[in-house]
Amino acid sequence: MTDALAAFGVIAVVSAASMTPWMTVFLLGGLALALAVPESWENRRALRYLATGGPACLFVVQISQLFAGRPALDIAVEFAAILQIFRVATRRGAVHDQQIIVLALLHFVTGTVLGGGLTYGLCFLGFLLMIPGALVLSHLRREVEGNYRQGARDRTGLPVDVPRILRSRRVVGRGFLFMTSLLSLPIFFFTAALFVTFPRVGLSLLLLNHARPGRMVGFSDRVDLGEVGVLRNDPTVALRFDIPDLPEPRPTKNTLRFRGTAFDNYNGHAWSRALRERPIDAESGETLSLFRRPDGWDRKVSIDLETIDPPVVFLPPRAIAVELRIQQKTVLGERLRLVRGAEGEVRYSGTDSHGIRYDAYVAGDREPIVETLSQEERTRYLEIPETMPTRIADLAHEWADSQSTPYLKAKAIEDHLKRDYRYDTASPSGGHPEPIDHFLFESKRGHCEFFSTAMAIMLREIGIPSRNVTGFIGGTYNRFGRYYAVRQGDAHSWVEAYLDDPIHGWATFDPTPNSPQPLEETGAYVYLRDWIDALSQRWNRYIVGYDLKTQIHLFENLSRRYHELRAATHADRGAAEGLTRGPVVVAMLLAFAIGSYVWKRTTGPKKNRSATNVRKGGHPKLEAISALYRHLELALTMHGLSRPPSLPPLRYAERLAEQAHPLAGNVLALTHRYIEARFGGVEMNAADRRDFEQRIKDIRAYKAPPSSCMRDGK
Repeated sequence: MTDALAAFGVIAVVSAASMTPWMTVFLLGGLALALAVPESWENRRALRYLATGGPACLFVVQISQLFAGRPALDIAVEFAAILQIFRVATRRGAVHDQQIIVLALLHFVTGTVLGGGLTYGLCFLGFLLMIPGALVLSHLRREVEGNYRQGARDRTGLPVDVPRILRSRRVVGRGFLFMTSLLSLPIFFFTAALFVTFPRVGLSLLLLNHARPGRMVGFSDRVDLGEVGVLRNDPTVALRFDIPDLPEPRPTKNTLRFRGTAFDNYNGHAWSRALRERPIDAESGETLSLFRRPDGWDRKVSIDLETIDPPVVFLPPRAIAVELRIQQKTVLGERLRLVRGAEGEVRYSGTDSHGIRYDAYVAGDREPIVETLSQEERTRYLEIPETMPTRIADLAHEWADSQSTPYLKAKAIEDHLKRDYRYDTASPSGGHPEPIDHFLFESKRGHCEFFSTAMAIMLREIGIPSRNVTGFIGGTYNRFGRYYAVRQGDAHSWVEAYLDDPIHGWATFDPTPNSPQPLEETGAYVYLRDWIDALSQRWNRYIVGYDLKTQIHLFENLSRRYHELRAATHADRGAAEGLTRGPVVVAMLLAFAIGSYVWKRTTGPKKNRSATNVRKGGHPKLEAISALYRHLELALTMHGLSRPPSLPPLRYAERLAEQAHPLAGNVLALTHRYIEARFGGVEMNAADRRDFEQRIKDIRAYKAPPSSCMRDGK
């Protein structure tokens, strides 16, 4: 049980903290090695040196990292986890077991501060199940070991076999373990009650909430064509979305685009943004208007976004406003807010480290959404690197000059790229000095960034303002959570072109052949993965994201259902109407609890005193047997044969026999009879007691000759 608690604690803190993969492997591997150390090695000198010198060396290393500039919280978390590994590997006895339990508890406190995801929740559940039995067994073991250190033999004079006692199932059997494990149930319900009822104050866990950024390729402030990795094989969930009014049954795939960020400046190798963000923001619970305020006719898309870096907010097409759904206000620390930046990008900032939940409001298909473009902005969207080969412009004119409108020109370039080029995540043109030129005329294959970049540059060559856009495309339906999961492998890139007409404005084009569809897999693994993902989403929403609004909503639902129950049972009428009101019921329950406590306090001591008296008085027959042996000891004392307190009765009688003392026969016989009656359950009748007393009298009357006396009075 102690091993399980240590493992739960380390796994919980590793899953919650932002550790490097190497540190995670080191901690989990060290934990496995520590648990594999045999108990028979506990007295080895090497482990004793490790127990003393290991923590000291670890402390020095962590302090040096602190002075080197590492965050103090990361250092403290690693120190606590490694310290537990040292203690598990070098533990000796129940005292160290209790230290392991305390460290495991501290690990769960740390995990709560750092985040507390689904892995943490499962470990915490295991901790609650194990902790009652572990504490009870640790206490019993400490008592056994403490008594063993006080004397090496029991009352009968036999050596104490501590390992045999610790392995015994006469006391610690299945029933004992089952009953101690049942203690976890009231602990769990009490903890759950505290969690539900304790007021949510929004302190952001005393500002220690530690972000766990999961970097996603393609959403930084710079996108290099030669450094974009393989995107289509990463099943990690990036966001989840739900459209409330979709018809049933819902399709297994949804190809909705989620726009993240856009780039206007291309230097021949990488995209970047020329402008900084604009100071337009909204606090949690408020609405950030992108084009106008939402109304009742707008479609709503609910989105749960995982933590990413940078914290970009992904929006569906034709989004006119976005509203945060996390209502909890932070008393300390930076408030959660939305910030609108350049190129139509929206980001979030604040102390929340578990991503955000928000609603995106989408305008109808017939509503025009047009952004005006100034001459200065138009010039920026038409810039082309000076080193760009001229044959790219020639190819753009060859494809588009025969078309009459900007829209048809853009469609012509899009169609040629889709038809004449091949999608390939290996991107062979990435290492070339002119990647787009090599892509268009040499390799003719690449991933989505090459297609979107090529089209954006070609549009600029023919005078159409354009920009490169990165985001996600669609998602797969999760039947358990009833939402669409968008994964990091669904990342995509496309083009936005500004068309000078009142209908289009910034229009979306996707030149990638057979535009990548949402990752869709089948099989038992996917079934299990979706179930775990839905469970994780529920955990984050209802446990990690449990806030004051949710708490109030829960209490309102309970109050409403209680009133419905009163109405259904007609308890809201007549004399029962006053007695079944909520405040009255709460007051009666409180009075009952106080009365029960007072009754227990007033009646309990009497029972305790009577039980104490019984224990002090003991059984009359056992007291009589003990009195007989005390008379024997008094008789021996008269002859200078006092038994040392550290020497058990049987061992003392055997020593007299070894020394051939004249009284040894009687003393040994009486000692055996005393042990049989006192500890063996052999009843001593009246004749036996008379014989015992007569032998004591004989011992008192014995007069030893001088030659038979024991040397030195022994």
